[in-house]
Amino acid sequence: MQYFSDLTDTISKIDTASLMSVRDSILNCFKRKGTIYIFGNGGSGATASHVAGDYLKTIKGLRIVCLNDNTTVVSAIANDIHYEEIFREQLKNILLVQDLVIGISGSGNSKNIVNAIEYANSKNVETIGFCGFDGGDLKNKATKNMHILIHDMEITEDVHLSCFHAIKREIKNNLLTNLR
Repeated sequence: MQYFSDLTDTISKIDTASLMSVRDSILNCFKRKGTIYIFGNGGSGATASHVAGDYLKTIKGLRIVCLNDNTTVVSAIANDIHYEEIFREQLKNILLVQDLVIGISGSGNSKNIVNAIEYANSKNVETIGFCGFDGGDLKNKATKNMHILIHDMEITEDVHLSCFHAIKREIKNNLLTNLR
């Protein structure tokens, strides 16, 4: 099947230096007792939710919140302000300089994701963008990025989740090594 061939080819081209850099940012946020705010739309939102739950469960002491999980807040901001502001408005109330902001957008052009990244940047908070296709605005605006260079949304989404799983394993191994 072509899908698996394309998936395998894409995985073989992952920039492991970028992956390790994202791992380091998450570890540093953990060490300074910051909170990670993660978010996305659609499939990327599902990835953000999955990552927040998975990391929270398996990395003791890590603070991570998925901003797209509070549907009451998301729908109120979308209705009363604008959908493009659903993540930025939440960050305005909670973001601290020791935090880390991770936006996920397959295309890299989701305005609500980019707006939140720009806001975090303006507050001198480190930002990470997970994107696909040509990277879009997110690739250029985030402090760091994990860019999956393929013009296929499903593969982009699948590889993003795989990257987060790989990072989680690296973090757990790092924390266990440092405890010995």
